[in-house]
Amino acid sequence: MTEEVSLVSCIDLHTHSTASDGSFPPEELPRTAAAKGLCAVALTDHDTVAGIPAFLEAGKSFPHLETIPGVELAAMYGSRELHIVGLYIDHDSPALAAYLAEQREMRRRRNEDIRVKLNILGYATSWSDEAFAGRDPSTVGRPHFARHLCLAHHFTDSRQAFDKLLGRSRPAYVPRKLPEYQKAIAAIHASGGLAVWAHPIYRERNEGGWLRRVARHLKAAGLDGIEGYYSMFSPVETALVMETAQNNDLVLSGGSDWHGENSPDIQMGSGMGGLRVPAELLTALKERKLLNSQGRSQ
Repeated sequence: MTEEVSLVSCIDLHTHSTASDGSFPPEELPRTAAAKGLCAVALTDHDTVAGIPAFLEAGKSFPHLETIPGVELAAMYGSRELHIVGLYIDHDSPALAAYLAEQREMRRRRNEDIRVKLNILGYATSWSDEAFAGRDPSTVGRPHFARHLCLAHHFTDSRQAFDKLLGRSRPAYVPRKLPEYQKAIAAIHASGGLAVWAHPIYRERNEGGWLRRVARHLKAAGLDGIEGYYSMFSPVETALVMETAQNNDLVLSGGSDWHGENSPDIQMGSGMGGLRVPAELLTALKERKLLNSQGRSQ
């Protein structure tokens, strides 16, 4: 059985394009998803909705594929960074636009700090270098710096670049300045979207107590859902997130966190090979969105 057949009735609600740190342009994502046999795909670029219009327009060519506008926002919970995905957003929302403009400026400043650090460390880096391809520095991510190190400074691969220079606590790492999680959730709700906690144990593996505690606090701030299906989750971790969702009345979501060639081990829809996000999750997500809309109208 081919991958395309095995993924029928599956979805991917966490993908990235060249509008942030993916390698495929937004208009190519619907074609890729349709070729995989998916029935729904969401574009959730980091801190930008610039790719959404082209993504939605391209989706019209694939009537059996639901294309979902989204975004991924980074935020702080105490001293830890976490990510909130917005699904079914209005990408023209003025409130969301204002939030994203502030985030892009903070990202631009951080990226310039990373560039300066690399130069100080002896790795010549300019925004005109091939890896950045004339990009606005506010849309660059650490994967772009890793690609630059591979192209210009003979690093073997992105993993080596992160291990030596770009990873947390490494010489070229610069921490992000981020808003508190309440602000990210509010921005997504202001756009009419659903707020979903992405890869909730991505860096906190086996911290079940931390997961449960944070989920309660995020729920109190209006969190709608949690990503229970993820490329790097084991069955045990998926079960833990599903239990947390049930105990906190959170709807389940899931996705690959696909970045195209910038994360070659991860494929859209199937993640690292075993990911299957059931299409049935869409029903609960849409029901929660409807409930939210009714609540705001009362």
